[in-house]
Amino acid sequence: MAVAGTMAAPTGVVTDMILSLGHIQLALPAGAEDRMRAFYCALLGLAEIPKPAPLQERGGFWATAGDLQVHFGVDPAFMPATKAHPAFVVHDIDALATVLDTAGYVVNWDTSLPDVKRFFTTDPVGNRVELLTR
Repeated sequence: MAVAGTMAAPTGVVTDMILSLGHIQLALPAGAEDRMRAFYCALLGLAEIPKPAPLQERGGFWATAGDLQVHFGVDPAFMPATKAHPAFVVHDIDALATVLDTAGYVVNWDTSLPDVKRFFTTDPVGNRVELLTR
């Protein structure tokens, strides 16, 4: 059995098709948009951007941080992502940890990577989120 990524590309296959990450999508249950906006936009500092009109009836919202777009999409069968997670690089991690702690979010510092200062928390619907600085 071959392991993904260990085989050479078949002849004639372009291997550099992906240029960059276009966006990430985080799921939320219906009706949680305001709580998610308060966390991601008000506390973490993402800026909400207009969601295209044809997609607005689906619920959710879009936001951006630098060049990264984050799409928050309503999932009727929502279950929090407790392992898979986004990792946001932040400017002042200690200040952000204080902000989140003051707002009632648990800040779990992780020291397993010696060159990376980071912590984990969960958003208002239980999705895991990593915040780090280098």
